[in-house]
Amino acid sequence: MSVKIRLRRTGTRNAACWRIVVADARSPRDGRFIENLGVYDPRHDAEKLDLERAKYWLSKGAQPSDTVKDIIKRAEEGRAFPPRKAQKPQAAPAPKKVAAPAEAEAEAPAAEAEAPAEA
Repeated sequence: MSVKIRLRRTGTRNAACWRIVVADARSPRDGRFIENLGVYDPRHDAEKLDLERAKYWLSKGAQPSDTVKDIIKRAEEGRAFPPRKAQKPQAAPAPKKVAAPAEAEAEAPAAEAEAPAEA
């Protein structure tokens, strides 16, 4: 039996949260699991992991996914969740100047008068 340490999706639509679980490699992502090791919530920059149990399963030959490998590494080093990249606030586009209907009518005859003079 091949065992993996991977993420299991929880939470609602567009608000995902992940559980770190030990599962049989043949089981589906959100299917049956052997043990729950912790949680990972990227939206709130939070992660919690039972490091002793993770080390136990790694000693038994469990293979962690890439993301779980990074989480375990951070937990061993005692580092916090990496800060998010600050997004630059986008300025609202400047409103276009709209000519009033009276001004548009006044400008139209002047433009027509200039056109024949140039030709």
